[in-house]
Amino acid sequence: MFSYVTRNKSVRWLTFALFILSTSTVCAQQQDPIVDAIVKEANQNSQLEQYAFELMDVIGPRLVGTPQMKQAHDWVVDQYLKMGINARNEEYGEWRAWQRGVTQVEMTAPRLKSLEAIQLAWNPSTVDQGIEAEVIVLPFVDNSIEFQKWLPNAKGKIILISMLQPTGRSEEQWKEYATPASFAKMQDLKKSQTDSWNQRIVNTGYDIKTLPKALEDAGAVGIVSSFWTGIMGANRIFEAFTTKIPTIDMALEDYGTLYRLAEKGIKPKIKIKAISKNLGKTKTYNTIAEIKGTETPDEYVILSAHLDSWDGGTGATDNGTGIIVMMEAARILKKVLPNNKRTILIGNWGSEEQGLNGSRAFVEDHPELHDKIQAVFNQDNGTGRIVNLNGQGFLHAYDFLGKWLYDVPEDYKKDLKTTFPGSPSSGGSDHVSFVSANIPAFMLGALSWGYGNHTWHTNRDTYDKIVFDEVRNNAILIAILAYKASQEEELVPRQKINLPKSSDGKTIEWPAQKSPKRTGGLNN
Repeated sequence: MFSYVTRNKSVRWLTFALFILSTSTVCAQQQDPIVDAIVKEANQNSQLEQYAFELMDVIGPRLVGTPQMKQAHDWVVDQYLKMGINARNEEYGEWRAWQRGVTQVEMTAPRLKSLEAIQLAWNPSTVDQGIEAEVIVLPFVDNSIEFQKWLPNAKGKIILISMLQPTGRSEEQWKEYATPASFAKMQDLKKSQTDSWNQRIVNTGYDIKTLPKALEDAGAVGIVSSFWTGIMGANRIFEAFTTKIPTIDMALEDYGTLYRLAEKGIKPKIKIKAISKNLGKTKTYNTIAEIKGTETPDEYVILSAHLDSWDGGTGATDNGTGIIVMMEAARILKKVLPNNKRTILIGNWGSEEQGLNGSRAFVEDHPELHDKIQAVFNQDNGTGRIVNLNGQGFLHAYDFLGKWLYDVPEDYKKDLKTTFPGSPSSGGSDHVSFVSANIPAFMLGALSWGYGNHTWHTNRDTYDKIVFDEVRNNAILIAILAYKASQEEELVPRQKINLPKSSDGKTIEWPAQKSPKRTGGLNN
């Protein structure tokens, strides 16, 4: 027989065991099977790599007005239909239609050399054989009158309009390897040369946008820039401001060669062959996909990303990663969430790069939805895992976002920093189009991975820069947030904070709703 002490110990152990068992049961009951299914589907059946391949490698860059932009819209519709999700292209305007061709640039004097360069967007084609001419540097003049006197010298020439960089190495390398004195010397040199070049532009009486057209009107036959980001090999690629002659952006090392030769009186010549097509006008679209709600289908959770890009690279991190994340989140939700309470709408916006035009058009064209939108989750800043969430000035953002985040497994939110209630954004990405209409919309800020200088609007924004583990993390987080927002009992409150005063003592105002540009492009 057990002694009293033994029996007492046994009772205590039995009680402890039952407590552990009951606690485990409660924990098991508290586990959300939908969250578990989201994580499992994302990790075991990811389609991210395939989506990225088809969007970035097969279709390529998605400049508004190009055939590739329309191809991307149609591809997105097709992918959603394959998931069993209704999707459509929703027209909202028109843009100049243009198609990029091959850019070939060669130095023909004082020696032969192939040069790395690309024609800028919406620029007219050269003749088939290209144009060849001497290269000269934009001069330093004291004032606009002096520049007007110089302008006839541009006739028949190709003009270099960017500063000669004193180094092609990044600041990080200078910090790591140079002596302190050498690093300080280089910093001073870069500043003095930048200040001097900026003054050179000012003294012409034009700015960087109006100067190319003035040179064109004066008879220049080509414009060459080099918009270096500070990272070796990375240049920002935007649009041209000439309407008859080629404008190209050239890699820093090749640009520097031409500049030094011209500056030393060697009179270099280059040949530019930039074949492109002006296709008139084309329609602009948003691609809208919907997973219909079963209880309140006229209320919405919106997943938001812009489909368009600049076309120096393939728009991989701006914003191909945002698009494939929303596609993957929608695919997962369609598969694992059989009865979403609210409709989950996926907005793949057009022409974000020219001023949030697609999302602004959607907000303006659908006022009947404004009071029915639960939340908008927007992603648009690179391949990194989501690490920042700002409440955008909505007073109760902590209450609902905090509750939804609570059910996200720790692995997918451990680096997330939140700011509540935060303050409203006035620009930057498509969530602003909704915030300005008093709709709870949130930018899901990502870890940089060198986004600012390496890939944002550059010729290096390509598939190889995507970090798929990070993107997969984002798809899981967004899918869970969308699920929780969809199933919330009521629509979330929209009260806004009282904004503080600015440094000049004026009260900061909530961002105003703006209309989109519905016709655009050069010559419009």
